[in-house]
Parts: sequence; C-alpha cells; structure tokens
Amino acid sequence: MSSTFLHRDADLTSLLSPPSFPFLSFFRSVTAGTTITRIPTRSSSPSHQLMARELTHHLSLILFLIATVAGDTALLRNRHHGSRPSMLLPLYLSAPNSSTSALDPRRQLTGSESKRHPNARMRLHDDLLLNGYYTTRLWIGTPPQMFALIVDTGSTVTYVPCSTCEQCGRHQDPKFQPESSSTYQPVKCTIDCNCDGDRMQCVYERQYAEMSTSSGVLGEDVISFGNQSELAPQRAVFGCENVETGDLYSQHADGIMGLGRGDLSIMDQLVDKKVISDSFSLCYGGMDVGGGAMVLGGISPPSDMTFAYSDPDRSPYYNIDLKEMHVAGKRLPLNANVFDGKHGTVLDSGTTYAYLPEAAFLAFKDAIVKELQSLKQISGPDPNYNDICFSGAGNDVSQLSKSFPVVDMVFGNGHKYSLSPENYMFRHSKVRGAYCLGIFQNGNDQTTLLGGIIVRNTLVMYDREQTKIGFWKTNCAELWERLQTSIAPPPLPPNSGVRNSSEALEPSVAPSVSQHNASPGIMSC
Repeated sequence: MSSTFLHRDADLTSLLSPPSFPFLSFFRSVTAGTTITRIPTRSSSPSHQLMARELTHHLSLILFLIATVAGDTALLRNRHHGSRPSMLLPLYLSAPNSSTSALDPRRQLTGSESKRHPNARMRLHDDLLLNGYYTTRLWIGTPPQMFALIVDTGSTVTYVPCSTCEQCGRHQDPKFQPESSSTYQPVKCTIDCNCDGDRMQCVYERQYAEMSTSSGVLGEDVISFGNQSELAPQRAVFGCENVETGDLYSQHADGIMGLGRGDLSIMDQLVDKKVISDSFSLCYGGMDVGGGAMVLGGISPPSDMTFAYSDPDRSPYYNIDLKEMHVAGKRLPLNANVFDGKHGTVLDSGTTYAYLPEAAFLAFKDAIVKELQSLKQISGPDPNYNDICFSGAGNDVSQLSKSFPVVDMVFGNGHKYSLSPENYMFRHSKVRGAYCLGIFQNGNDQTTLLGGIIVRNTLVMYDREQTKIGFWKTNCAELWERLQTSIAPPPLPPNSGVRNSSEALEPSVAPSVSQHNASPGIMSC
C-alpha cells in the first residue's frame, strides 16, 4: 500500500481578512501569499525519490499560489499513482467494517430543513490509502455527461477536461463537450474577471506545489447530482480545462469538485440560490473498506454528535478549536496553545494523514510507544522514511483496540472526539499484522493538519451556517444504505443520454431551464 501526504495553504491575506466579494469580483482577484504546504511524503513505490525531494522542500517552504479566482486554496497535492495518496472525501460503498458498531436503528438521519430545502445525497467512490482520493459523480449538461470528480473541501472551483483541451490526459470518462449541451453558456468577459486573449471569455488558472497545473475557461451549465438526490439539477459555473500538466494530467479521476468557502464553490453557488441549507456532510469508510456517502445540504445531527467551533473569519479552511489530546485517558503535557499556532487546526479532505506541530507530535509519539510495550517496534515499509510501526497486533481490524489505545481530541467547548486505532494507524504494506502511525510531525510548521485518516468511519457535518463541525462515529457503508432508504429516489429519465450509465447513478432529467437563467451577474456582457 502506498500513499502521498499533501496539504494546502491559504492566501495569507485571506486568512487575516477573508474577502466578501460580489459574485463576479471574486473572479478578478489574484491570490498571492504564503501557502501552508501540502506534504508529499513517504512512498513505497518507485516514485519515492520524487516524494522525498518534495518532502525536503516542503518543510518551512513559502509558496505562492498563482490563481485568477480569489479565495480558492492551493491544492498542493501529488496524485502520482503508487505514491501514498492524498485523501479526499469521496467513498465507495463496501461491506460494513467490523471495527465499528452498526447504526443504532433508533437513530434517524433526515433532512434538517426538509420542509424548506431538499438535499443532494451522493454516493462516493475509491479509497483513502489505495487510490489517494475519493470521487463522486456529477453530470453536466443537457443531455447529461458524467464525470468522476475528486471531492475537496480545500478547493473552491469545480473543473473538468473540455473537448477543446489542447493538453489533457486520458481520464476515467470522455471530455466534456460543451457543443453537445443545449444548456451550456460561456462566462463572458467583463471588467470583473480575468479574460482570455480575445477578451471573450473568463478564464481560470491553478498551479500546484508539485508543479502540476490546470487552466481553462469558465462556463455555466446544468449540473445533476444523481438519482439518490432530492435536489433537482441546477445551473452552476465550473471550469472547462484547456491545459493540464503533471499529476492532474496523469490521474484517473476526471477533475475536482470544490467544497471550500468561496463564491465559485459548488456549496456557495447552491446556497446562494437558496436551494440547500448551508451545510454538507461527509462520511469516509474504514480501514480496508473505503466507501461512504456525501450530502450537500442539511441533515438532522444524531443526538450524540460531538461538535467543535469552526471560525470562518480565521481562515478559508474548515478549522476546529482543538485544545488537548489524550492517549489512553492521559492528557499529553502540552502548552494550551500548541494546536493554535499559525493557521490553527485545519480539517482537510485533501490530505491523507494527520500532521502535528513538533512538540505535540513528540509527546504523542512517546505516549503511544509507552502504551505499546507489548508489541514489537519494527521498520516501516519504505527505508527512505522513519515510519513508526509495530507488529504483533493481528490482522483483524475489529481487534485493534485490544492492542492500541484510544486517543481523544478535546475541543474548546470541552467536548471530546475519540479516535479508534483505525483513525491514527495504517497497515504496514509488507508485514502482515503490523501497523504504522498515521500521524506525523508537520516539519517546522506550527499548523495542525487533520486529514482523512482521522475521520474514517465518522460522519463529519460541516455546518457552515452555525459555524461548527460535528463528528459522529458510525459505519459509513451502512450510513449510505440508510440514506438511500430514507428518501424515495426520483425515477430515472427514459433517455438521459448519460455515458457509461451502467457504472453508477444516473441523474434526474435536466430541468427546463432557460439558457439565460444564469446566476446573478454571471452572464452579463
């Protein structure tokens, strides 16, 4: 098993004073500032030398994001196949993971504002450590064209390869053909956006730390969310790629679905249209399982969900107020502000593992090692890295709690979120029954970064309206089944025109939308 650790950093100016732009002025701004560094590290594949070089350069590195859309975060990920992948939040429905208890049948998850807003309930695919990302399916255009998009809470732009792309790789699905969609419209050039050379159409550009790039034009079309969704198809602005390089060129997934804070993100566009409430939820499958579910819009939280405050004024990222960590019930001897340095504690779906400031990591590592004296400490799967690994715990994930201690995260409100072993350990790829720490030191960076491993088999609710993030331990595969049965899916259209329709969910038929029924300001000349 291999993987990549990557995380992104925000524009410093937006961290200090998050912008509140009119919709189109959002396009015009150019971010320039420090970036947190998305960490590419630890590879057990032939690409480990590349990853090692990037890890060396990542420590304390100041990066500049070249972008034409303000507020978007720099996706500093390396999605090299075979490298330890970066975790993004989509999941594939798999068999229940025995390490977590089944859903209490008395608990119900329903739309929190079902009388006012529907929501989009979407199946997710791929795996945290095998694929390096999770994808969901979106359909764009009329008739709908299907795409597998990496779900990313740290990005605010959704983009797919366009049929006009001069330099795009071979991906999971055919390129988007705007000429085949009766509802597609280009986002025309105005004084509020960066324009192409002919000053006809708005453009976007993304540059990543490992030097991969994405650039193209902005378009608007009908986006459908699948036949498990209550939410009708909606018009939205997205990027139509003309050039992609590096890992964006070679990855299997078609593109990116941005869920971050920003006027171009799918969430912000849907909320601005008042078609969903300002909340979304993600649930990542457990060790050896993958899979899960995603809901755009509100759901009623379980009564025992643990919430942490998330301050939107501090950062465009989804942050939480982590104050303490406990190992086997014992508080780590740390300064109360250790998790509040630099950008604080960031929850990022684009990162695979977790990264702590030096003092916190050393205290955590020492506490874990002290608790595991009955196990044998062994070398990691890749000699290029100093992974902390242990053998003798057995191969049954459901029994790991007999060998590894519970780790607790305590938030500023005093609430506690408990991590089971699968939330901080990953399987050793070469030794059966051996596991390695999935929490690492974040170089010299004082930011605490919590990636997907921390929330495996956990429903995470990003309640943006109430500025809080909730955590609830569950079986994400079973959660998807419950979400499926809690609503009656709309009938499939008789002739939707979806490509590869046998692969996944088919969208509801596109609504009868006027081509001029665009978001406010978007289509102005």
